[in-house]
Amino acid sequence: MLFNSLDFLIFLPVVFVLYWFVFKKSLKIQNLLVIVASYVFYGWWDWRFLILIFLSTVLDFLVGQQIFKNQDNKQKAKYWLWVSVAFNLGLLGFFKYFNFFIDSFIDSVNALGYNMKSVWTLRIILPVGISFYTFQTMSYSFDIYYKKLKPTTSFVSFAAFVAFFPQLVAGPIERASNLLNQINTRRIFKYEQATSGLKLILWGFFKKLVIADSLAPIVDDIFTNYTDYSASTLILGVSLFSFQVYGDFSGYTDIAIGTAKLFGVELMSNFKFPNFSRNIAEYWQRWHISLSTWFRHYLYIPMGGSRVSKLKSLRNIAAIFLVSGLWHGANWTFVFWGGIHALLYIPVFLMGRNRVYADNVLAERTWLPSITEIF
Repeated sequence: MLFNSLDFLIFLPVVFVLYWFVFKKSLKIQNLLVIVASYVFYGWWDWRFLILIFLSTVLDFLVGQQIFKNQDNKQKAKYWLWVSVAFNLGLLGFFKYFNFFIDSFIDSVNALGYNMKSVWTLRIILPVGISFYTFQTMSYSFDIYYKKLKPTTSFVSFAAFVAFFPQLVAGPIERASNLLNQINTRRIFKYEQATSGLKLILWGFFKKLVIADSLAPIVDDIFTNYTDYSASTLILGVSLFSFQVYGDFSGYTDIAIGTAKLFGVELMSNFKFPNFSRNIAEYWQRWHISLSTWFRHYLYIPMGGSRVSKLKSLRNIAAIFLVSGLWHGANWTFVFWGGIHALLYIPVFLMGRNRVYADNVLAERTWLPSITEIF
């Protein structure tokens, strides 16, 4: 189900009324409603996708219990952590990257002079949002393993955390310490929070429908007929494309955060005006914040981060950006995109300017007006 669809405009008020006026006295029933609503929302595209998200939910709920149970046995705890990682990355790898790796292998063989056909590629439908909920459930297992979180004993709460429909399809990627704690806590309707949510939803629709969708035909025309345009027009097309992507992605996120507010839940900020960043490091502190923090906490820091030698730090930076590029899409263009960002980031890191603007980004008020001030 799309946010900008008639289905969602009917779905949202119905769930809102049931949530606050029919089931508000019972937290467990409210959470059950969240699960049912989220599964309806997610299954609207294809009900078969529900099997995957349910399996991921069940496995990581059980894995979390086992990791916590074996905290004194490091080897056993690590075994269960790898069960979570292998299962979730296995799902993601098969549905999103199987054909990509097979085709890349075949292209490499053909480049050597052999004639190999794509007999191993499969007609795989990419499940919507699989890149987001697999990372979200894995973060739960990681946090328990690193003793930053205790597992929940309520499967209903955990299932609501994994499938929470406002952020299920395109983030932000929430950590259990934020979202699950709110799922486990009785919510109270707050007028100010709800009106703030409605404003964010309106702002998100403006970004999506007015900015992104208006730029799309212009960008598509320039990219499709690039041989007919001058260099300056192509540069303009690339610039407009960056604003189109931002309007599309951040608009969806604003709608998600605003919708969550209607249900008494606060999601993390995912975009803070990245196109106004003063260097590439600040850009990644403002762009897709939930993803960049995920990679920092669960990949960059475990690899040694910047506490190791300069050479290894550069290796870690390159790895993060290349993996981030691949996460965005199963295509070598995304890997190349990640590599470009790594090359731009490394000089800033070597000059020690990668954290210069971090305090500004972390501050609650950014250096541009907030949405509530605009409205």
